[in-house]
Amino acid sequence: MGIFGKGLNMGQGRGLGLGGGRGRNKGGSFGTGGYCVCAKCGEKVPHERGVKCTTLKCPACGHTMIREELLNKNK
Repeated sequence: MGIFGKGLNMGQGRGLGLGGGRGRNKGGSFGTGGYCVCAKCGEKVPHERGVKCTTLKCPACGHTMIREELLNKNK
């Protein structure tokens, strides 16, 4: 009789698990309020809850908006 086909040696689940990050902003959010800012011309519009700034276009020049906190973080 061979050693195959018995199903006795199951895996031990010893992966390294290196993924466990929390994504952007360490998994938090910027909360309500704040502004969406145009990185090109500096136009500011109030941030609306549930609407990502990156989905908005600048009313002045048409460029994509970014959350004010992210713009300041990159400076």
